[in-house]
Amino acid sequence: MELRTTKHTRPDEMGFYGEYGGAFVPELLRPNIEELEKFYLQVKDTPSFKEEYITLLKDYVGRPTPLYYSEKLSIKHSCSIYLKREDLNHTGAHKINNALGQILLAKKMGKTTVVAETGAGQHGVATATASALMNLKCIVYMGEIDIERQAPNVQRMKFLGAEVIPAKSGSKTLKDATNEAIRYWINHPDAYYLIGSVVGPHPYPMIVTDFQSIISEEMRIQLLEKTGNELPTKVIACVGGGSNAAGAFYHFYEEETVELIAVEAAGKGLKSGASAATSMLGSQGVIHGSMTLLMQNAHGQIIEPYSISAGLDYPGIGPLHAHSIKEGRTKATSVTDEEALFAARELTKTEGIIPALESAHALAALDKIELFKSDIVVVNLSGRGDKDMATYKQYF
Repeated sequence: MELRTTKHTRPDEMGFYGEYGGAFVPELLRPNIEELEKFYLQVKDTPSFKEEYITLLKDYVGRPTPLYYSEKLSIKHSCSIYLKREDLNHTGAHKINNALGQILLAKKMGKTTVVAETGAGQHGVATATASALMNLKCIVYMGEIDIERQAPNVQRMKFLGAEVIPAKSGSKTLKDATNEAIRYWINHPDAYYLIGSVVGPHPYPMIVTDFQSIISEEMRIQLLEKTGNELPTKVIACVGGGSNAAGAFYHFYEEETVELIAVEAAGKGLKSGASAATSMLGSQGVIHGSMTLLMQNAHGQIIEPYSISAGLDYPGIGPLHAHSIKEGRTKATSVTDEEALFAARELTKTEGIIPALESAHALAALDKIELFKSDIVVVNLSGRGDKDMATYKQYF
């Protein structure tokens, strides 16, 4: 896990990326936040921690994940398109990279209970998996609607020994699951809160970004082997909170020739009132302990997001992405439900790869951006579509 300290990826001492970030938490949780930051900074670069983490990624997760040249997509778009196959990780998504790293932290901190939130269920499954491996009690909050539409992952979590608790307030999706998880943490400050994305109070966005940075670290090595150049021209990743995108972009932030494209969920359309395209529809505010961009009305009340994808159905965006998009380093675009479904169907039929609905949004962006024959494009295929089969069946 070789981390590059850059102006884009490292927050300041208060946890801010430019004007976004920080730690807006109840005083009861302040000691937890400070304890976590201090402990993480002490252990993250020690040989023993790095060796244990990298060994787990290699022997347990199955890293490095392949960088697959998609001949069909390359022919269609008249350029070279590669898929970073995070869907081939153990548990089926990039989420395990972060879950294992934080579980190691929790174990070394002497914690016995882990609490997490989940939307699409992949972070919940990853946390339940890592908790089972480390023999820790696991509690996962999940929106009641997401429990229904992501039933296979709920079954997996329970089989792994996790207690899955439905969030029944608000939109009954990821935002509300996060609210409940934080509420549990406030009432049980001795538990370890394992956040799954680059959101929440500092130091979580930094920690999750660090653990996910393995994605772009591998990309550079693999591109050099396949093309003779470790730099692509474009990297595309979907963004809800944004952990897979943070990992896919990390080692390219300082490479100005590499275009970084964050793909948000437009839902039924940007102007439909049923969307989750935060960077395009949002404004500055605080959500879940962090100053960032979020969808809110003139009175600061959160506007309920919508996406066919449970993992992108979030009204905010990680502060790292909010900063990078504002500074112009990252370009944001959006994809509708219909466009994502078409991209999922296309990849399945032409390459025999069923993508997660989240990943399908990144794939759909290929039809919306300008591409040139000389382009070398990497799409981060963040997860596999097993969990979304009920939705695919409904539409196809």
